Amino acid sequence: MAEKSTLRKQALAQRKALPDDEFLVMNQLLLAQFKTLDFTDITSIHVFLPIVKKREPDTYLMIDWLQENRPHIHIVVSRANFEDHSMSHHPFSKEDLKVNSYHIPEPQTTVLFEGKIDMVLVPLLAFDKRGYRVGYGKGFYDRFLSGIETLKVGVSLFEVEKEAISDVHEDDVRLDLCITPMQVYRL
Repeated sequence: MAEKSTLRKQALAQRKALPDDEFLVMNQLLLAQFKTLDFTDITSIHVFLPIVKKREPDTYLMIDWLQENRPHIHIVVSRANFEDHSMSHHPFSKEDLKVNSYHIPEPQTTVLFEGKIDMVLVPLLAFDKRGYRVGYGKGFYDRFLSGIETLKVGVSLFEVEKEAISDVHEDDVRLDLCITPMQVYRL
């Protein structure tokens, strides 16, 4: 069994140590895996925007591919409220983004996305075979995901943890799938 705090530190160090060329290749491989998902009944996808400083997966590649190949799918992004750890959800517009004090690109518009979100791309640092994930520890996505019925898809630069995450909380929401550079895990 592995503890979240240990996995969090290991994953952050592993990301930081990635050479630039390897990081770019991994992102292209993530995009290739993303393209294999079934988008048949998907009309909207919530996409996290990467914190470049923390070397998160480049989801702009997925957004660009969706806009070119699946233009009917609404792309939704969030803005965080750090006082209550909630998120508001907005239609994506690259021109509307501004990086906040936590280095997270966020929409500036007050227009909310009112439709049903069919798929959510979930940021993470590590995940196990049961679908539990390690994030940054503030619970933003667990709060968001517990309130909706949607396909929950993790996006990870690294493969599944060999050991189960030991300190799973009752409010932790399990992923349905997780995309890595090498495969799509069905959890």
